[in-house]
Amino acid sequence: MTPTPTSTSASPARRALVAALASAALLGAAAVPAVAAAPASVTSAASAAAFAGHSDSFAGHSDFARLGYQKAVAARVLKGVFEQGDTEVVDRFVRSDYIQHNPLAPDGAETLKNLGVSVHQQFPDFRYDIKRVISEGDLVLVHSNVVATPGARGQAVFDIFRFQGGKIAEHWDVGQNVPESSANGNDMFSTESWPRTEQPGPGWLTAYNKKLVTKAFDQLLVRKDLSAIDRYWGSEYHQHNPTIADGVQGVKSGLGGYFEAFPQLTVTPKRVIAEGDLVAVHSHYVNAPGERGMAVVDLFRVRNGKIVEHWDVLQDVPETSANDNGMF
Repeated sequence: MTPTPTSTSASPARRALVAALASAALLGAAAVPAVAAAPASVTSAASAAAFAGHSDSFAGHSDFARLGYQKAVAARVLKGVFEQGDTEVVDRFVRSDYIQHNPLAPDGAETLKNLGVSVHQQFPDFRYDIKRVISEGDLVLVHSNVVATPGARGQAVFDIFRFQGGKIAEHWDVGQNVPESSANGNDMFSTESWPRTEQPGPGWLTAYNKKLVTKAFDQLLVRKDLSAIDRYWGSEYHQHNPTIADGVQGVKSGLGGYFEAFPQLTVTPKRVIAEGDLVAVHSHYVNAPGERGMAVVDLFRVRNGKIVEHWDVLQDVPETSANDNGMF
């Protein structure tokens, strides 16, 4: 959700590196706070490896255990490949016919392995700082701060992974540079609403919160009806889009100006992923007919039936792609 119509891409060289890294398949991190909420039996690297090849056994297990497994595997692969240059984790956890939607990376697990080796050699301090992870059905969403060199602000990145047979089968991502300053005083990653935790809330809230955010998103972004803010947004509303002021009035002013500037704006949701109090919407924003538009992930936090916090990442859809799959 953004009133910023201009490109958020980095220079071509840096964007090609970080976006390809950030996605040739999977982003990982040294810290995986959201995964910690999963059963201990599926959170460690060793446990994730132990389950590889035995995913059919999850058919009789709880959904909670399966989702925890998927989050642990995503984190294990990303950390292993990009921080350690470990290509064996790809053989264990990524399908050979892996489908890639990052426009800078071709399909296939071999591409991911080669990329991981190259990145680790060129940037031995490359880090993926995972901020939060959610999983629903066969999808996992990871929100990360990707930093190639120590001291850099890096990029804010959302990665979406689809699992099949216990392995990662498909990947989408959206990334943008972290700016020097913010109109709301919040960074692009922190949790400001109470309780200040990165972990998703209880699973029994998932269906209700997903339905609420889907309705709110449709009314506000798809139909461009600002009255949705009065109905669905809470008085304690924290904004992490660096171009929009904090609070309810900030989002009203920001989006109101955006809608006026682009009266032919179309927003098309592609997939919604929810867990507990966190709901992510992956969408195609097109400011005017004929434009390629932007790939956007909006992440909302719901508390007591109201949206109280929002993070997002935006990336221009490029003219060409290294694969034939499109960004959506």
